[in-house]
Amino acid sequence: MKIRHTMTTMPGNGQSRFTTSHQRWQAVLARDKQADGVFLYSVRTTGVYCRPSCAARRALRQNVQFHRTCAEAERLGFRPCRRCRPNSTGLDESQSKAIADACRLIARAESAPNLAALADAARLSSSHFHRLFKRHTGVTPRAYAAQLRAARARSALNRSDTVTRAIYDAGYNSNGRFYAETSGILGMQPKTFRAGGKGVQIRFAVGECSLGSILVAATAAGICSIALGDDPASLVTELQQRFANAELIGADAAFEKLVARLIGQIERPAASLSLPLDIQGTAFQQRVWKKLCQIPLGEMRSYQQLARSLGRPKATRAVARACAANQIAVAIPCHRVVRTDGSLSGYRWGVDRKARLLKLEKPYQK
Repeated sequence: MKIRHTMTTMPGNGQSRFTTSHQRWQAVLARDKQADGVFLYSVRTTGVYCRPSCAARRALRQNVQFHRTCAEAERLGFRPCRRCRPNSTGLDESQSKAIADACRLIARAESAPNLAALADAARLSSSHFHRLFKRHTGVTPRAYAAQLRAARARSALNRSDTVTRAIYDAGYNSNGRFYAETSGILGMQPKTFRAGGKGVQIRFAVGECSLGSILVAATAAGICSIALGDDPASLVTELQQRFANAELIGADAAFEKLVARLIGQIERPAASLSLPLDIQGTAFQQRVWKKLCQIPLGEMRSYQQLARSLGRPKATRAVARACAANQIAVAIPCHRVVRTDGSLSGYRWGVDRKARLLKLEKPYQK
């Protein structure tokens, strides 16, 4: 999908950087993409005009002149380069615009548009649109819509006088759908969430292992926290702050057996853990955490490799942020993610513990 347009100069830092002929020529020599949209250049000997980033063979300086717009270059008799197509948006740019428009359409809609409607608005096939949307946003259109609805639900429950009012403020036209969806989104029933989590019971226990102190906490749905530290009291305080309105209960003997099992797994990691988890996060974070759990015992992945496996090779930083947001040590093994050169990066519970975990797991590498 290509859209013809008349290029105009763009305000901002880019424009101020390319004001002189010397600066513009240096940008052409460097094929600087940041100069695209700020100016164009034409070549007298070929009769064409190009974007600054054009990959065509460089012309001699004496044959080059600069222009502000496509119209200006064409008035002087130059034609657009067939290689860089300066008078049309690039494929990546037009695709990004189509996905951005789809995101706005989802955000404005009272109920999530179906895939066919979104693809039709973008003038793409459903399958092609679905692939593009996931590549650009990291999630499917349905997951994106669910994420927006989750944010609306949280906001509406905090803002509205009653849960009934919140149902309509969040864009739901059915009580049943609201209750079916929000318990999974919030990790608890809407009334409980609106009361700040009051009444939710969280069992916890603290133990000691070679990594220091370890705290394990769980709701009725599953493990909600595994934390490592030097001081057991500090770990309990952090849990209280995180779940300020929940009822924290010192665990019974059965739960302490689970903690002992977890400690045994840390010291002798013969296999990856398989525990029921109760975690909340964005759709993208959930995808990253799922991928983390698929890294085999004793192996490592770089943030870049993880981003590629998610179909988002440019989302390395977003992957790193999702790893940093993980609240469940060991069971969601973010310690198995390292820099591209193999060096260790930050870890919520300390780089030394990360190194220790990797060392303990290394003998079990297949």
